[in-house]
This record gives sequence, C-alpha cells and structure tokens, in this order.
Amino acid sequence: MTKTVRVLVVDDQELVRAGLRGILRSRFGFDIVGELPSGEGVVDAVAALSPEVVVMDVRMPHVDGVEATRRLRRVADTPPVLVLTTFDDEEILAGALRAGAAGFLLKGVPAEDLQRAVRAVAAGDSWLDPSVTGRVLSTYRDRAAPALPGAEVDVLTPREREVLALMGEGLSNTEIAGALTLGEGTVKTHVGHIFAKLDLRDRAGAVVFAFDHGLVQPRPRR
Repeated sequence: MTKTVRVLVVDDQELVRAGLRGILRSRFGFDIVGELPSGEGVVDAVAALSPEVVVMDVRMPHVDGVEATRRLRRVADTPPVLVLTTFDDEEILAGALRAGAAGFLLKGVPAEDLQRAVRAVAAGDSWLDPSVTGRVLSTYRDRAAPALPGAEVDVLTPREREVLALMGEGLSNTEIAGALTLGEGTVKTHVGHIFAKLDLRDRAGAVVFAFDHGLVQPRPRR
C-alpha cells in the first residue's frame, strides 16, 4: 500500500487551495493536514500539524513564500518546501531556491505531475520543472555566492558525473536509479559523495553546478 503523505498547503487563493484539495486527496495517497492563506504562521503550523511536505505559493500578502521558506529552514527538522509558481516569478523562485526550497512546479500542470512532485520531495528528492529550470537557475546563479576554488567536476568519478547530470535535468533519485540501472540506495550514496566533494549544501546547488559545468543544458520552454 502507498504511504499517505501529509501536506500543508500555503496559498492566498481559495480557488487554488480548493484545486489542491481535489488533487491531493486521500484516495490518491495524500492528506492535507492544514491550509494557510499566507506564509505568516507557517512555522507554528508545521510544529502543530507535522506535515511531510509544505506546498507553498510565492506571491502572498504579509509573508511571501520566499520569507516563509527561509523561516522554516532556520528551524531544525522541518519538512521540505515545494514551491508553486507561474512563468513570471523567476526572481522570486531563485530566491526560494536560495532560501532552501526543495523545488518548484508550475501552477496548472497535470494533476499527476503535482502528485509525483509532492511524493518526490517527501522522499528527499528535488523537483525542478524543466520548462523553467534554465531561466530560474540563471537568476539563482547570478545572485549566488561564487563557487569555491577547487570545486571542479574532475573530482567526481564517471558514475558521479552521470548522477550529477541527471540531477541537473531534475530527475529524482528513483528516476536516476531507473535510468542508470542502480539501486536507489546506491544513488543516494553517490549523491552524498557529490555533495561532499563539491562542498554543496543542497540539491539546488548541485543542479546549478551541473549547468555551470556543461553537464546539462536548459530545455526549451514548453
């Protein structure tokens, strides 16, 4: 039986929240444990409701998704954040990645994509929508700290380079395991080695590195 994923929804539009309730319902293996119309109070809600994923809008009154994500990441053992966006939110999305979001997804994608994204993030993977990944990461890179000296792709083994390239394409650990015919545990080990060798703190940083070093090219907009 598929494990039920507990979700906290943070979005100021009731229509969007109603749509998410229809997509992330119990029959599909999800439980929306709470809803907020703003990022204000998200830390307290997480403490009270124990969600496994926070599905977060970016443009909201009072406290936006970037600041709410930043507040969550300052607290130990908080759940990952999956940001919902539109095409004109590149700057805010880049800020959300720097703040520690596990990924982003476009509003209006098929329900199955949203469900897959939530499950991937709950499992510790990232989810970067390929149609805007290149543009968002360009903004992220422009404002990120310079790469540390010596952080070069040559320190990686050929297999680690393959894993990093697939991470750069937005694949989850499960998808990478399937693509390379590896066990998921082996992929997680490779990811850990990549982080350590390149002194990266998160998956978004690994994706930026993959783009910067030519391991993957941005896909065209859908």
